[in-house]
Amino acid sequence: MWPCGVHSHGVSIVGDVRSATSAPVLVRIVFLVAFVLASGACAGESPEVPLGPDGTPDAVLTMGRDVYSRRCANCHGAGGGGGTGPKLSDGQVIIAYPDPVDQRLLIANGRNAMPSFSGSLSGAELDAVVRYTREVLSPS
Repeated sequence: MWPCGVHSHGVSIVGDVRSATSAPVLVRIVFLVAFVLASGACAGESPEVPLGPDGTPDAVLTMGRDVYSRRCANCHGAGGGGGTGPKLSDGQVIIAYPDPVDQRLLIANGRNAMPSFSGSLSGAELDAVVRYTREVLSPS
C-alpha cells in the first residue's frame, strides 16, 4: 500500500514531483521580486512639491506631480532628467515654450513621438502638469 504517494525503493515520487514543480515557481518568484526592486530603483522619486504660504503643499502642483508620475515619468524620467523623451529639468522647456499655453497644447495634442493626452487628461490635469514641469522640474 502506498498511502500519500507512490513509493519505490524508499523514494517518494510525489515528493520528487513537488520538488520538480516548485523549483520553477521559486525561480519565477525570485525573478519577479528582482524585477520589482529594479523597477523601483530605476523609477526614482519625483521632486517634492514646495509648501505654500499655509505650510501645506500646493494642491495644483501636487496634482501635477501625480499626473507627471503616472503619464510622463516613463519617458522623461522621474525628475525630468530625460530618457526616451527629452530632458525637462534643464530649463529648455521654458525656452522652447515661453508661453505655458503652448506647452499645454503640445501635451494635449502630442507631436512626433510624444503621444496626445487630450483624451486621457482633464483640462485641470493638463494645467497642473504644465505648472509642475515649469515650477518644480525646471524652475527658472
